[in-house]
Amino acid sequence: MPLSEHEQRLLEQMERALYAEDPKFATSLRSGPGRASRGRAALGVLVLFAGVALLMVGVIIPMIALGVAGFVVMVIGAALAYSGLRGRPASEATTADGAAAPAASAKAAKRSGGGFMDKLEDRWRRRRDEGLQ
Repeated sequence: MPLSEHEQRLLEQMERALYAEDPKFATSLRSGPGRASRGRAALGVLVLFAGVALLMVGVIIPMIALGVAGFVVMVIGAALAYSGLRGRPASEATTADGAAAPAASAKAAKRSGGGFMDKLEDRWRRRRDEGLQ
């Protein structure tokens, strides 16, 4: 179900506010569908299964060294699969359409104070500041 125009505007306002507030955090959260390395994840899963097989063989044939090697291979495979599925963070802050998010326009929109999210942010800051005093 697609978002209405009002919901899309609210989402864009929230994204701009997040980029203006903490661009490093926002880019770390952003991951597109092409960011993850499927090949690395598949290799990691295969190495993980090979480690399980080695571990089982080490248990069946009482060879502790083979079991330990199987466990080490399993951990390496899991790390490879995780790093492949996790993906890399975007190099710069981008908006939903893929264009770079201009920090100056986000700050200008924040100064105008007309948005719903801006009002919520102001309210939150006032509560936080009152709690600190």
